[in-house]
Order: sequence, then structure tokens, then C-alpha cells
Amino acid sequence: VQLQASGGGSVQAGGSLKLSCTATPSGRTFDSYAVGWFRQAPGKEREFVAAIKWTGSRTWYRDSVQGRFTISKDNSKNSVYLQMISLKPEDTAVYYCGATGRVPTPPSMLQSERGIDYWGQGTQVTVSS
Repeated sequence: VQLQASGGGSVQAGGSLKLSCTATPSGRTFDSYAVGWFRQAPGKEREFVAAIKWTGSRTWYRDSVQGRFTISKDNSKNSVYLQMISLKPEDTAVYYCGATGRVPTPPSMLQSERGIDYWGQGTQVTVSS
């Protein structure tokens, strides 16, 4: 599967952005993939942000974004979204979407880079104070 991330930009603290990750499935339909969002700030390692089960019935978030970010999946559009509100300067990073077809995926795996088999290119999110 090929992934294309989009929707990044520059906003002031407290603002909102919605990231999109659109998939081009290959051999399997998108509803058989679990998807995660990760981010990498300058000088830091890539970290887990949010993930959604292949069925879309469960979601997971890192503590610092819980209540501010919402991940959703629209299999009919081969897309996963990350709605981000109340953005903070510390949310500034390049955001990546990733997918795995190894389902069901243990949550611990889905929240780790080792659980991701396919990556999209990143999209920059910059939050100014």
C-alpha cells in the first residue's frame, strides 16, 4: 500500500489542523490495514501519536495529545484523518502516517515503529506561540 500524507501547515497556539493520509491499496482493500500517526521533531526521535484499529473500532493516543487529537478512518475513501485542536508549540514536528496489514495488530506493536510496514512521506506541522 502507498500512503500520501497532507494537511500540514503553520498555525498559532490554540489553533487547529486536520491531517489526511490517503492510501493506494495494492492487492488488499484498505479496510484490512491498521494505521498510525507518528511525528518527529527536530533533533528528536520519531514518536507515536495516535493509531486506529483496522476495523476503525478502537483508537489509541499518546498521553500528551489525548483529548486534543482525534484519529478516524474512512475505508470508503481509503483515508485516515488526524484532527488536531488546541495545538501547542510542542506539537511542532513532521507528521507521518504508517500502516500495517498484519492484523489484528497488538496495540503495543501499533504504537511502535516496529509495528508499521508502510510509511507515507511526512507533512510539516508548525505551531507558533
